[in-house]
Amino acid sequence: MVAQANPDVDYEARRQKAADLFSLGKRLEALPLLESLVRTNPKDDEVLVALAACLIDHAATLTDQEAAARERFRAKDLLERAWKLGNTSPLALNLSQLLGQLPASGAIKFSDNPEVEQFMRAGEAAFSRRDFDEALKDYSKALELEPENYSAVLFIANSYDKQNQFPKGAEWYQRAIHLDPNVETAYRYYADMLAKQGDMANARAMLIHAAVAEPYNRIVWRELHAWAALNNTHINEVYIRVPAPQKDGLPPGARPASSQSPRVSTVWDAYRTVRANWQNGGEFKKRFPDEKEYRHSLPEESEALVAAAKVWQRLQEDKTSGKVPTNDVALSLVLKLHYTGLIEPYVLFSLGDAGIARDYAAYRARNRDKLEEYMDKFVVPAVQ
Repeated sequence: MVAQANPDVDYEARRQKAADLFSLGKRLEALPLLESLVRTNPKDDEVLVALAACLIDHAATLTDQEAAARERFRAKDLLERAWKLGNTSPLALNLSQLLGQLPASGAIKFSDNPEVEQFMRAGEAAFSRRDFDEALKDYSKALELEPENYSAVLFIANSYDKQNQFPKGAEWYQRAIHLDPNVETAYRYYADMLAKQGDMANARAMLIHAAVAEPYNRIVWRELHAWAALNNTHINEVYIRVPAPQKDGLPPGARPASSQSPRVSTVWDAYRTVRANWQNGGEFKKRFPDEKEYRHSLPEESEALVAAAKVWQRLQEDKTSGKVPTNDVALSLVLKLHYTGLIEPYVLFSLGDAGIARDYAAYRARNRDKLEEYMDKFVVPAVQ
């Protein structure tokens, strides 16, 4: 929340006090002030977002789970109102995404074991009150009963983190990562803790791990952009623009610039030939015999781009083929990805539609190092 011009001086004073409490993490103390501010000015989008965040924390302190669900649904409604007012802050988007994943009951469940669930809820209530020692006791009791409960391990780490006990926080974040390396949350929380200590290089490494764990989770990418902003840089948007097929009968001057060179057209013809063979020539059925319907897949797109790269490479190496363009951005990127062996990670990260995304988990299981290498070399700039 930032200061806004408002003729109501008292409103601004109360708003600033709420903002100070919120920034210190004292959300339960900020809650009544924010409620009052919303009644005064229901169109202050930043106050709406802050109130939503505080309601989520307050819900964790309630023993009546139906009342807690009502708080969460009210928070969701406030975020929708803030969105309509133009608030697209990372906090608002993250909270909206998380609340959007709630079941119809609005309940948050940590375990099928009722005793574990009781300790986890008690821990969450203590955490929201900022009683981190009590939270640690409750989370630890839950973990004794269920040693592989990811949330318990993660929340123990976060409790140490909030107390600035960074070595203990790091130890427990690593335990959560070891427990399930394919969940992004522990990496992201760990990155936040490292950034808080000024260790931006290792925060970067953790966020790369987070992206590899869950590449289609927008929270991860918002966190990456926030890290980049802190370091006065930006996350690279890596994308190869494949030109539309050249239409016969058009005079050269009427063709798209990227398609005017016959040699460039040859490259993308190779790409389209591979894709056509997958879609219409039976390659998909051959490679995915258990799937009844065609879908865009990782091997189809990767093989098509490799075919384009190889044609482009031959044209550049063939001294008898005449002059070839050297400033084609798309083809330069295709060739660079081909030389580094990272076309497949590019496809998964940048072209991950519903079809391609289905191939991600199996690829990650075999090639985690390649996915991280791609993020390191092409997407996330190193700390200067």
